[in-house]
Amino acid sequence: MAAVAVVVVLVAGFLAWKSRPQVSEVASDAAATASGPAPDSAGAGRAPASGAGPGGEIVVAVGGKVRRPGLVRLVAGARVADALEAAGGAEPGVDVAPLNLARKVVDGELIMVGASAPPGVIPGAATPGAAGGLINLNTATLGQLDSLPGVGPVLAQRILDARDAQGGFRAVTDLRKVDGIGESRYEQLKDLVTV
Repeated sequence: MAAVAVVVVLVAGFLAWKSRPQVSEVASDAAATASGPAPDSAGAGRAPASGAGPGGEIVVAVGGKVRRPGLVRLVAGARVADALEAAGGAEPGVDVAPLNLARKVVDGELIMVGASAPPGVIPGAATPGAAGGLINLNTATLGQLDSLPGVGPVLAQRILDARDAQGGFRAVTDLRKVDGIGESRYEQLKDLVTV
């Protein structure tokens, strides 16, 4: 009886392993950027993505259940799949299906792998107002800023643009300089963010 149970467990484990999502190689803009600007139909070179560091390089944090969590350097235009690969891939048995592997990453982004989050919360994003869960204006992604009350994708992008223009926020009060954030919206956000 024990031998039958062991065989059933092994077969179930094998079938679960076989049915897991597979990360396949995708030709991305990252490969083209790594080899230099790609000419378009007019023959002009393509500029690196906005927010990229020197030489079109971006840095993202990859955490959770990956082989080598931490910061990874990627070329501008890289995708979540590239960041996952740079972190050594997901640990065995980790479901990567919740991640959009084809999405382009942005400089300063946090990608959490195998992390479960409550409904409506971006995996890896701080929960606004929770103890120690303040969103850092200098490292937040567009999605994290968009999760703040009263901030939609347009205002979130304005915050990112203001951060890039002034070289980062020095104080939470710098939010007042962002177009679209008046006194009432600032009062609503000031206790949910940090620098």
